Amino acid sequence: MKLDLISELKKSFNGDAWHGGNLMQQLNLVKPENAFHHFIPHTHSIAELVLHITAWTDEVNSRLLGAVAKEPTAGDWPMPGSVARKEWEKIVFDCKTSNEELIRVFEGLSKADWETEVKDDLDRALGSGVSNTELINGLIQHHAYHSGQIGLLLKFNLNT
Repeated sequence: MKLDLISELKKSFNGDAWHGGNLMQQLNLVKPENAFHHFIPHTHSIAELVLHITAWTDEVNSRLLGAVAKEPTAGDWPMPGSVARKEWEKIVFDCKTSNEELIRVFEGLSKADWETEVKDDLDRALGSGVSNTELINGLIQHHAYHSGQIGLLLKFNLNT
């Protein structure tokens, strides 16, 4: 189970994802000047989606290291600090770093760690009452879901 989940996370992040381009491939296609644009009213920008992915990746990493389940330190939907090229580069760098750190932590988990339940205050909305295996599987699904959203927004991004 452990190797399968690590493999799936790596594929969704920067490997051969079955659904198409992995997260990093998609982010490399984003024109920095369009990363903050809301192509569809009342939806998130690509930058906002990446900040959200990173926030939850950091939170899952924190939980795997023994912290109590909570909303991410940066918030559920952090907002970009600015709309500059350097901000976009920082957002992508932070996402990459966060996922690489999470993979490193995954690879260091023992068999017993995979079945350990997440420490929580019994708030199911925050992912309480699940094992680390379920937590990791949920994050992989979260990555795929938001990567799909980014993929759709890229259709606008590439045509402008």
